[in-house]
Amino acid sequence: MMHTTAVVIGAGHAGLAMSRRLTERSIDHVVLERGEVANSWRTQRWPSLRLLTPNWLTRLPGYDYAGDDPDGYLPAAGLADVLARYARFAGAPVRTATTVHTVRTAPGGFEIQANDDMLHARAVVLATGACALPSIPAIAGALPRSITTLTPVTYRDPGQLPEGGVLVVGASATGVQLAGEIHRSGRPVTLAVGEHVRLPRRYRGRDIFWWLEATGLLAERYDQVDDLTRARHLPSPQLTGTPHAATTDLNALTAQGVRIAGRLGRVINGVAQFSGSLANTCSLADLKMNRFLARADEWATASGLDGELPPPHRFAPTRVDPRSPLELDLASGEITTVLWATGFRPDHSWLDIPVRDRTGRIRHDGGVVTGAPGLYVLGLPVLRTRASTYIHGAANDSGALAGHLYSFLSSLLSPARRTGPGTTASPAARPRPQ
Repeated sequence: MMHTTAVVIGAGHAGLAMSRRLTERSIDHVVLERGEVANSWRTQRWPSLRLLTPNWLTRLPGYDYAGDDPDGYLPAAGLADVLARYARFAGAPVRTATTVHTVRTAPGGFEIQANDDMLHARAVVLATGACALPSIPAIAGALPRSITTLTPVTYRDPGQLPEGGVLVVGASATGVQLAGEIHRSGRPVTLAVGEHVRLPRRYRGRDIFWWLEATGLLAERYDQVDDLTRARHLPSPQLTGTPHAATTDLNALTAQGVRIAGRLGRVINGVAQFSGSLANTCSLADLKMNRFLARADEWATASGLDGELPPPHRFAPTRVDPRSPLELDLASGEITTVLWATGFRPDHSWLDIPVRDRTGRIRHDGGVVTGAPGLYVLGLPVLRTRASTYIHGAANDSGALAGHLYSFLSSLLSPARRTGPGTTASPAARPRPQ
């Protein structure tokens, strides 16, 4: 049995940020990673993927982007390299190739079985993120056997697809990027569109994330959000990190030749049936985009920036072809591949502690897991603020959770261990074999 004060599970951006914060507070810990640092970015992302956030927003505790392309967008491999350098910079005590099999409560804290080892810790931070597994709807089981099915985890490039048309299901950032990429390869593409978030790549000369941050939207706290459950399940905005900062919305895809259909509702006898409410869905996305642009304009005026920025403007409404299909016969040979760009979900199946709801998601209050003192979760959408959804959000989130964790550890110290009036000894403890 190896004893340590805290265990962090996952060496992605969230886990590394937490490690840095624990080191700052002299809290002894170890980071367990099933593969290598930034493993999912190395093994579960297609090569052409780029972040939808600009490089200048790639921030972690003690680290700000210092490259020569602040307005560019890192590719997946580039981010993996950044995180590897950050792990070395932060001196993160990462144990790679270490798979966690079980986490359960134990006297004085938690027991973690990892590979063939058993660790005991007073606190555990779950930092495996929200994108561990692709979320595939149940209707996938009704597809004809002749259809090749892929997810963003198994997709690499258009060359791996069979000849024929491709149905991309889902129109968030992943769906629109893959629909455009596959169509440019010469394959006919149909994009099934449900609820989505439309935003321009740039507005009034600035990246849209500049506006999201400047107006304070990303700083909105989880306990200030009107419908927190909805906010945490909202699709990622229709943004792609193209080198030329192009807007990739439904209008752009339609102009390229991608066929747009409504939300895929069901598949019956090999026939895919799409919602007839595509026009309403797109109108709602347009309305919400324009509400935010109005907020941005009001903020710019109030901040005295109107003279420094191009004038306000609006974007053309989403054009919906009245001939958008309501049905597609998937057995006809027109469609040979279905790509499920329907989001991701976390995987905490190895967590043997009753802290999950009926959907398998962890119940928590701003990252502090309810019902299990000393257990924390990090790297989930809108964890503590709207910025939590993005990489830079882990900087503040990890700081807040590290402060809570420190207070929790301090509360475990008996009065006899206090070092003086009003002070306590550091809760850190070196790992010791037993």
